[in-house]
Amino acid sequence: MRNARIIGTGVSVPDKILTNDELSAMLGESINEFVETNLGIYERHVLAADESAADIATRAAENALKNAGIAAAEIDLIILASDTPEYLSPGTSVVVQHRIGAVNAGTFDTNCACAGFVTALDTAYKYIIADPHYKNVLVLGVYAMTKYLDWTEKKTATIFADGAGAILLQADESGDHGMLASKLRAMGEYHDFLGIFAGGTKMPVTPEVLEEGYFNKVRFVKRTPPEINCVGWPQIVGELLARESLTVDDIDLFLWTQVNLATIRDVMATLGQPMEKTHTIMGKWGYTGSACIPMVLHDAIESGKLRRGDLVVLCASGGGVNMAAMILRY
Repeated sequence: MRNARIIGTGVSVPDKILTNDELSAMLGESINEFVETNLGIYERHVLAADESAADIATRAAENALKNAGIAAAEIDLIILASDTPEYLSPGTSVVVQHRIGAVNAGTFDTNCACAGFVTALDTAYKYIIADPHYKNVLVLGVYAMTKYLDWTEKKTATIFADGAGAILLQADESGDHGMLASKLRAMGEYHDFLGIFAGGTKMPVTPEVLEEGYFNKVRFVKRTPPEINCVGWPQIVGELLARESLTVDDIDLFLWTQVNLATIRDVMATLGQPMEKTHTIMGKWGYTGSACIPMVLHDAIESGKLRRGDLVVLCASGGGVNMAAMILRY
């Protein structure tokens, strides 16, 4: 059966680094113990005033192209996942298409918050599987959430960071690589719990909104129950494993949304799997939302934790609530 293999990966982060010590000084209190012990974050990269989402997305795309050894003109489709786009309209994917010279590629964006990249990757696999005219598809996740931070608010300023990750998929007829199973899930009753709620048609940005300064920034308006991830991740992954007649022991690597190290520890314990079978990047890159899955996948490959032929689970969730998971053979 026609499928696709990952032929290249790339990441990009801004040059500017903000450490926990520096952030503690900004907030006027030490955040180190909680942020390092629970979230697993020691520092994060932050966009400069003159940098934007398309800048880091473009660099990640160029790095993935170099890693894959193909030219931008060979790309047939670009799918970009982000909830911090370059513009409200048009899509950020078309900006990247122009900048890298992917003159033969169609483009579109997806926005499922931090579940966006796995959703986009699922879509890319299915384009290639379903249509022989798609051979090379570039999938991007980009996060520029520090542009929407209130740096005086501890519960958001400590978590979010900026970064981009890219994966190049190429059609594969061998059946030795590709996606085995995937599933998307949504819990729309949580749509108003976390987000940037000003700037759309519900609440246009007005002088009054800017003066209030609340809804034009990313906010945890209500507390999302932690069990959504602690219970939801093992559940959705378990459904995919059962569908493929696999067990957790058959999986070589589990890659989760990089928002909270304590949650990843809890989920791995629930699955009865050692922490050696996962990989994390929040320690050096902070939480990069819709970009964290391609970034942690790239880092796992670079560090030798993910090898050709391995079975890997990708599982991501984000505001909405959206959740997306897949099993693939690298």
